[in-house]
Amino acid sequence: MKRIKNFVIGGIENKVFNLILMTVILLTAAYLAVSAYHGKMLKDLAADSAERQQTAIEETISSVMDSVVDSSMYRFTGLEAYIVNEMFYGLETRVRMLGEYAEKLFSEPDSYPRTSYSAPDAGRNGEVLFQTIFADGVDDSSPELKDRIGLAANLSDMMVSLFGVSAETNSCFIALPEGVFLVTDDRAAAKYSEDGSPVSYDPRTRPWYQKAVEEGQLIFTDVETDAFTGDVGIVCAMPVYVDGHLEAVVGSDLFLTSMQEYVQTSEENGGFMLIVNDKGHVVFSPKTDGVFMVRPSSEAVDLRQSENTELAAVIDASMKELTQPRTIALDDGGYYICGAPVETVGWALISLFSQESAGIPAEMLKESYGQIQAESKGTYLKNTSHSRNTGLFLLILVTLITLAGALFLGKKIVTPLNTITKRISELNEKNLEFKMEDAYRTGDEIEVLAESFASLSHKTVEYVDRVKKVTAEKERISAELSMATNIQAAMLPHIFPAFPDRPDFDIYASMKPAKEVGGDFYDYFLIDQDHLCMVMADVSGKGVPAALFMMASKIILQSCAMLGQSVVDIMTKTNEAICSNNEAEMFVTVWLGILELSTGRLTAANAGHEYPVLKQGNGVFEVFRDQHSFVIGGMEGSKYKQYELQLEPGDKVFVYTDGVPEATNSEDEMFGTQRMLAAVNEKLDADPQTILENVSRAVSAFVGSAPQFDDLTMMCVEYRGMKGKKTS
Repeated sequence: MKRIKNFVIGGIENKVFNLILMTVILLTAAYLAVSAYHGKMLKDLAADSAERQQTAIEETISSVMDSVVDSSMYRFTGLEAYIVNEMFYGLETRVRMLGEYAEKLFSEPDSYPRTSYSAPDAGRNGEVLFQTIFADGVDDSSPELKDRIGLAANLSDMMVSLFGVSAETNSCFIALPEGVFLVTDDRAAAKYSEDGSPVSYDPRTRPWYQKAVEEGQLIFTDVETDAFTGDVGIVCAMPVYVDGHLEAVVGSDLFLTSMQEYVQTSEENGGFMLIVNDKGHVVFSPKTDGVFMVRPSSEAVDLRQSENTELAAVIDASMKELTQPRTIALDDGGYYICGAPVETVGWALISLFSQESAGIPAEMLKESYGQIQAESKGTYLKNTSHSRNTGLFLLILVTLITLAGALFLGKKIVTPLNTITKRISELNEKNLEFKMEDAYRTGDEIEVLAESFASLSHKTVEYVDRVKKVTAEKERISAELSMATNIQAAMLPHIFPAFPDRPDFDIYASMKPAKEVGGDFYDYFLIDQDHLCMVMADVSGKGVPAALFMMASKIILQSCAMLGQSVVDIMTKTNEAICSNNEAEMFVTVWLGILELSTGRLTAANAGHEYPVLKQGNGVFEVFRDQHSFVIGGMEGSKYKQYELQLEPGDKVFVYTDGVPEATNSEDEMFGTQRMLAAVNEKLDADPQTILENVSRAVSAFVGSAPQFDDLTMMCVEYRGMKGKKTS
């Protein structure tokens, strides 16, 4: 370095000045050359890009719109069909309940009292009433008929309860072959004409009565008009036979007015819905003409036989499964179409969306893009010239200011930077904190840099301390969760073979929690030497709360079972105990069975749990659809029903929680009941442990790398009976 008066040649200040000077000169030359080159290139590029962007936008928007329409229609159609089907399924369930109770009444008439009944009371219109109506010519004074009506009136409380289940319910009823109609609804006034005289009504002439008797099973009618209100609805009816003799026809009907209005107002922005019945006839539609117009059944056309083969194929497929959206050509243009079955009644819900309407956003975007592009081109050409002149002026001005400031900043920067560099080099593992000094307080970015580094250094020290504390806390929590996992595992029977000295049966169970601790649990224990109790349960929720609730439920169930009571008593007392102090409002689904080992008689009950799977005789494992009761802990006073199965040597029972069929892979596809059945049937003569291992292996292969969202709990028992015992 050389010093000439106050100017240092070769120092940082001189180097900063020379560097900035050379940089400015080079930037100025580059700016002028690049500006000229870019000016021409941008004009050519803008024209070419505009054309290619226009094409890309058209293709992309078209593809995106197709994808959006397909995805939205598929989800929407499936959801709407599910909602409609649930409504009809609920109706079917209520009618079956009425039928079962009615069959029991007429099978054991001497076991039930005779209940009072009365005619409709128009003054109590709006109240839910149990009413009796006689057809013309029926002798309502006959003692025998009065006795049968009084017996049937035992259904009144159930009919009133079932009527309140759904707001869409029109009525619940039972019709006797003698011409007597016992109905529960809230429209007593509709049973009278305007002059106050009772309306004549013979149930034996109604389509639902005749169809139920003719087919001899539960039926759904076509959409029809209610005899009393004139509203549109559908009837589900079921005949009741005792020893081959028709005793009554029970049923319930739904108003379909809201469904009709919903479909009729569904036409919006190029899309609409329609409902097709099991005959392929349109029953609800917003269209007043054309192929989708609602016509009387005598004039209606089966769309499955339509000359439009594409439409016929969609309608036919939609009766069986949720179809992927596809395109069809109709008289008024092309449409996207998607359908889904309403399985309970054999109907289908169809969604359509106009291709022309789907393309409107693309056309609007293309037009808007073209207009913006033209305006941008004009603005660009106008501003380019102005920007070039302004840029040159600013470049010269900045050059002069930069050169002047370079001399000043060179010296201003050097001293504090050297000090900062020295302090930083002195930092080590024992001294991590960089602190502010007066030399750094320059009032500019150097001071900010020093303050930032000092703050970062201080936070680093604090962070290191915090990491140490968090790590220690995490290790403590991990240890506690590990202990909780071990405690929960120890709570469940886990030593196998479970009863090595009992050759008359074999049992095996397993649980794989989704988290460190889970809400599923199983249990098995001998109440006495001849009765084996088995429990499979699933607590609502996950994690530690579910695990605590699980432990309490397991202890209560086992305590009640060990008292030697019936399955119903065990369920009832367990529900009372849990409901008495259930502030968390949790519940548990339970399958509980007691196997009498000397006879093979299995007594069981199901509180909202999955169906068991049975293998009997030389057959295969099949789902046994037992009767469900309400979950335990859900409501005080719940009633539970038990059933019996006779197991023979070699028969097996497989029970599980919903974590097995609902195990999901990375494509959001469930494992399902059919795959589960295939796994348990893989080797029919396998022992319970092998069967559970086969299912577990099948689930793992199906799920792959997808995370486990629910506990995986299974249990299998094989009844060997006397053939498994050693003879003396």
